[in-house]
Amino acid sequence: MRLTFLGVLTALLSPALVAVVVPTPADAAPPRLVSRAVVLDVENTNATSALCVPDNQSYRLRARLVGPPRAIQGRSGPLRVNVLVHDEGTGSWFWHLRGRGLAGYDYASRLAARGETSLVIDRLGYGASGRPTSTCLGAQADMLHQVVQHLRSGRYDFADARLGSTPAAASVVTHGLGVGAAIAQVEAATFDDVAGLVLMSWTDRTATQLAQEELARQRAACLTGSATAPAAGAAELRHQLFAVAPARVQRAAVARRAAVPCGDVLSRAPMRLASGLGAAQVDAPVLLLYGGADALTRPEARSAQAAAYPTKVTTRTFAGAGSALPLERPGPVAATVLRWLR
Repeated sequence: MRLTFLGVLTALLSPALVAVVVPTPADAAPPRLVSRAVVLDVENTNATSALCVPDNQSYRLRARLVGPPRAIQGRSGPLRVNVLVHDEGTGSWFWHLRGRGLAGYDYASRLAARGETSLVIDRLGYGASGRPTSTCLGAQADMLHQVVQHLRSGRYDFADARLGSTPAAASVVTHGLGVGAAIAQVEAATFDDVAGLVLMSWTDRTATQLAQEELARQRAACLTGSATAPAAGAAELRHQLFAVAPARVQRAAVARRAAVPCGDVLSRAPMRLASGLGAAQVDAPVLLLYGGADALTRPEARSAQAAAYPTKVTTRTFAGAGSALPLERPGPVAATVLRWLR
């Protein structure tokens, strides 16, 4: 038999080729969760009792849908979507924190690992979402209502059109922290279209001296005619939000902090009033979560908040934790929320 050079080379190399098998995508295990960019069209309007004047223009919100692959593909049966509403000066990153050494601090992914699907939004004026000429917290609640309706009808889009149609939600639960919690509460009180409220680090009553000083700083900047109030300094932000989070998590938050739209700053008083009055109109069950070392909410106000609702309320306080609960006690916070959602 006549051997060619190619045949000899193949014979010599074939054992190694057989021994080193690189898995193809078809061989690999399917991902436990996916994160897909989505866009939602909204009108910057205000139909709530938080009196303030937006610009009544159309904008596009950017968000991410995070959950099990079958849920994102609309193949999991009736779908519950958790809408995560961020506080002032932060962004969608707060709920979906990613980066080296930060995997355990991704709230949306913790929920997804247990079968939940979440929409993580950049509110108007933040992150990748539109920049309005004028908006306010009442309009933020109105736009949250529009987001809830888009989810229920499936009228929103993947940023990558090749992914096909987006899944419609059978029910929606809103989660908010700080001002984001106030937005979620006013939305629920006004429109009565959510199945539950997870409210973190918010009370309708007088905030701490530190919180009032931060609001005064923001107001002073906005009264000069600026469109935004500068983000808090690094040391100030750490003091406001953190008590026990590792240094790497605090550094990540400081690096991602954002300026606060002045329309939001200057509408804080009517929003707090609307939130307080609206609590009695909330029909959905409520989960209240607080940090025992929260520098922005008063202990007596936290204790009194549960009595403001006519519906079933569950309250949990995490000893030693500051305001930024999903970054302070990520495991216990997510576990508490998951038990409540069940």
